[in-house]
Amino acid sequence: MFKFLFLLAILILSSDAAVQDFCVADLKAPESPSGYSCKSVTNVTVDDFVFSGLSAAGNTASIIKAAVTPAFAAQFPGVNGLGISAARLDLAAEGVIPFHTHPGASEILLVVQGSITAGFVSSANSVYLKTLKKGDLMVFPQGLLHFQVSDAGYTSVGYVFFSSSNPGLQITDFALFANDLPTKLVGATTFLDEATIKKLKGVLGGTN
Repeated sequence: MFKFLFLLAILILSSDAAVQDFCVADLKAPESPSGYSCKSVTNVTVDDFVFSGLSAAGNTASIIKAAVTPAFAAQFPGVNGLGISAARLDLAAEGVIPFHTHPGASEILLVVQGSITAGFVSSANSVYLKTLKKGDLMVFPQGLLHFQVSDAGYTSVGYVFFSSSNPGLQITDFALFANDLPTKLVGATTFLDEATIKKLKGVLGGTN
């Protein structure tokens, strides 16, 4: 019986093994829930496995005073199907990446310049908060609300790494105030007064 269970475990563990070396994203084909289809191997070049877009600082001239430069499958075709991706965070003084979630991935943040106060909230509403310095890492479990705020008087920079080539993103403030969800319903679900909701909708471009 033990031998049978051992062999069964081996089969289960090996069932997710890759059946081909890679699946470079075919960006000309539509994206599906499972990702992009594979580009023909005859059309794959080394450039599909190299991305230089994280070397340049992002434009932080926005309401959040921050920029995110992604290296997901859509920008970096070589990571398609590999369960990894990355991004660069540039946060000017007082810059913020608002509360958001990545439904498809866990995240690790590495601070390389300045300091960043970061945290996440568990499903039990416990808060895990830390001010990170250069060289510090912090992990954000998949699907949990989290944020990053610059804690320096100058631009802070970090690199984030994800356990998916397409981690997904939903920003809480934008989900509530940057669309046409009726003000009355926003108030009923957030306990905010109408004037505050309309003000936030005006700032973020929402209507109704």
